[in-house]
Amino acid sequence: MTETALMPLPAGFGAPALEAHAISAWFGDRKVLDRVSLAMPARMVTALIGPSGCGKSTFLRILNRMHELVPSASLAGEVRLDGADIYDTGVKVTEARRRIGMVFQKPNPFPAMSIYDNVVAGLKLTGTRVSRSGRDLLVEESLTRAGLWKEVRDRLRQPGGALSGGQQQRLCIARSLAVRPEVLLMDEPCSALDPTSTRRIEETITELASEVTIVIVTHNMQQAARVSQQCAFFLAEQGTPGHIVEAGDTTQMFGAPVDPRTADYVNGRFG
Repeated sequence: MTETALMPLPAGFGAPALEAHAISAWFGDRKVLDRVSLAMPARMVTALIGPSGCGKSTFLRILNRMHELVPSASLAGEVRLDGADIYDTGVKVTEARRRIGMVFQKPNPFPAMSIYDNVVAGLKLTGTRVSRSGRDLLVEESLTRAGLWKEVRDRLRQPGGALSGGQQQRLCIARSLAVRPEVLLMDEPCSALDPTSTRRIEETITELASEVTIVIVTHNMQQAARVSQQCAFFLAEQGTPGHIVEAGDTTQMFGAPVDPRTADYVNGRFG
């Protein structure tokens, strides 16, 4: 498999915030990604699409050093944030994950912790000191940016686990935003949600994209078309490791893709 070249971003996309260069990944002896390169534009949404098992979620976790939490995992290549490789020995893992946040497929608020304490939980993990009045402002700001403030402002001391599924997911987004990340990674954030909650999360993504670079894994082609400006189509064929078949402007990818496999996938002919 030849390396996917790091494609220049389309006109109007500006500089990339995050760049993956020749990323290969293994779990033990099993290679799951083969020399994947992708530039992700600043303050826009990049959607990672493709069938299950093609390495999208693994690639996403590599982007903020969560891949290395798996004992048998290894990787090669570089992930550059603003030009600096986050895997350099001088870069602290906590700092990389503060700057590149993650929202998981299943909402995971701390259930016994209040809504307020859920939002500020990341401050302790990153060693960030904020005054009480500063925390109050940060909670309101983060919940507002996550589209949840009006719904919970009168019950901030109630448990986060008492919220609905969609509200819990937005609480997790607020928790990630509280440490002021530059990039927000989202691994199928709507897959466990009802259509109404999905629509609200998509609205939140659209609102956040002007401030934060977002990379989202989704199996929902309509969602990818609605929320993203750029797509990358991953595929793993006949037991080979996952790789990018095609990447580019979302409208182009859905309307006139270059590779026939991309056309087949986005039009539902497989996957």
